[in-house]
Amino acid sequence: MATSSAYPPPPPFYRLYKDYEQDPSSAPEPPPPIDGEYMIYGLQHTTDEVLPSLEKGGIRQLYPEGPNIDFKKELRTLNRELQLHILELADILVERPSQYAHRVEDIRIIFKNLHHLLNSLRPHQARATLIHMLESQIQRRKQAIEDIKQ
Repeated sequence: MATSSAYPPPPPFYRLYKDYEQDPSSAPEPPPPIDGEYMIYGLQHTTDEVLPSLEKGGIRQLYPEGPNIDFKKELRTLNRELQLHILELADILVERPSQYAHRVEDIRIIFKNLHHLLNSLRPHQARATLIHMLESQIQRRKQAIEDIKQ
């Protein structure tokens, strides 16, 4: 019977690091970051993270398009519209239960628009989170310096 090892053998490029202990600069440079399109698991991907438009997904857009969108105003408007449609759905379910499908579709479109608006705010959220983290790190380091000085 053949025996098998618990772990596979190391990849062949481990030999590139044989002198690393004596000379850390002898290790090869890491590969450059991918820019543009690339293939993973047979699917084409791109490094350009762009939020696809609602029209591309076949959904009607309920807010104006453009770079100067007032997100707060549009989210409030969509939220009020959603509340109105939910109340109308409740009314329809009481009076005419067979005609609920149109109202449910309207609610689905409003939810998709709300979701799309919130997703378009993700880069701003990430930037603000990063700024907050860096400011708190600076504050902790300044406090540590003050503690050491005292």
